[in-house]
Amino acid sequence: MTDRYAVFGNPIGHSKSPRIHALFAAQTGQDISYQAILADREGFAAAVSAFIAAPGGAARGANVTVPFKEEAFRLATRRTPRAEAAGAVNTLSFEADSIVGDNTDGAGLVRDLKHNLGCDPAGRRVLLLGAGGAARGVILPLLLENPAELVIANRTEETAARLALEFGRLPGCAVMVKPDGTGFPNLAGRAFDLIINATSAGLSDASLPLPASVFAPRCVAYEMVYGRNTPFMLQALASGARVADGLGMLVEQAAEAFFVWRAVRPRTASVLAALRPAS
Repeated sequence: MTDRYAVFGNPIGHSKSPRIHALFAAQTGQDISYQAILADREGFAAAVSAFIAAPGGAARGANVTVPFKEEAFRLATRRTPRAEAAGAVNTLSFEADSIVGDNTDGAGLVRDLKHNLGCDPAGRRVLLLGAGGAARGVILPLLLENPAELVIANRTEETAARLALEFGRLPGCAVMVKPDGTGFPNLAGRAFDLIINATSAGLSDASLPLPASVFAPRCVAYEMVYGRNTPFMLQALASGARVADGLGMLVEQAAEAFFVWRAVRPRTASVLAALRPAS
């Protein structure tokens, strides 16, 4: 019977995941169904249990989006190292005796940077804006790419400093660059080759207090929000940076989840092309 998958969120009506996974399945010849499920904010675990128990084919996995990634982390009975590092789960795999939690966000970002944008983080000066869940999910994958430096900047400097200290102590980080945490005012006079906006400022069209100096020549400015020109993107463009939004990350993290579930890696270029006009 057809294997069943879903994405859980609240809200969820805007999700592109059903279309993305339908395109992946058609491309790879995988027999799956994929639906979007609106879970009550106090009923995520119950919604997952109901999905697993529903008839019509085996429930094999689920994606998880806002606001349930931390709850999915707690629901998982086993977690991958990248999920443990992120402290959040966006991909669940349902096995006979366990629920495996994974986090594909960082892998999706790195793959979009390297394979779609030709921007390898290795050797680059990287600035990560924000210290919340979106930032946390991509720090370890970025560190594993061996950038020249990774600076985490946040409106509250202490939060960024704590996050940098935590990741600097992770097993294996001794052979990598140590992340540095700071506040926005301390960025004055510093320049970066890759700047990633992991704050939610773009969702409300809020500006960030970034000095123009942060955009080095040939800088790539990456906005995790997609489908709009955010103030961060407009500032980056005015400073001569190359700008990209987060649609590629969305597709690539979905491809990573598809690979986790099906052991088949779909091609993403055609899916990105299909989504871009409507993004």
